[in-house]
Amino acid sequence: MPDTTFTDAQKTDIRRYCGYPSMGALSGGQQSWRFFQTYGFMEFRISNSTAEEVAVVATTYLANLATLEAAIVSASDNLDTDRASVWYHNKQEIQHRERLFDDWRRRLCGFFGIPPGPALQPNSQMSVVV
Repeated sequence: MPDTTFTDAQKTDIRRYCGYPSMGALSGGQQSWRFFQTYGFMEFRISNSTAEEVAVVATTYLANLATLEAAIVSASDNLDTDRASVWYHNKQEIQHRERLFDDWRRRLCGFFGIPPGPALQPNSQMSVVV
C-alpha cells in the first residue's frame, strides 16, 4: 500500500524546493504560512494530497530535485580546472545546473498549483519585519 501522507522531512523539502522559508517550531506561535494565503494553500495541498499525488511528488519531484541540488554542489569540484588535455570545463556549468534545478522547482510549484515562493523570485530579497 503506498504512503498516503508526506513525512515531515518531505514536507520540509517541498517547502524549500518551492522557495518558501522554513516554518519553525509550531509551538512558537508565529507560523508564517498562517498569515499568508499562498502559504496556507500550500500547507493545505501538502496535508491533503492523495496517495497517488504523494507518490508522484516523492518519486518524480523530490528524488530528482535532490539529485539536481547535489549536482550543483558537486560541480564545485571542477572549478579549479579550466583545461585538462582535450577536455574543456564548461565555465557556465553551475549556472546551467541552477537553471535546471530552478525549473524543476517551479514544476513542483505548478503541480501543487501555487506560485513560486520568495526564494524563486528574480532578485529575491527577503525582509524580516520585527
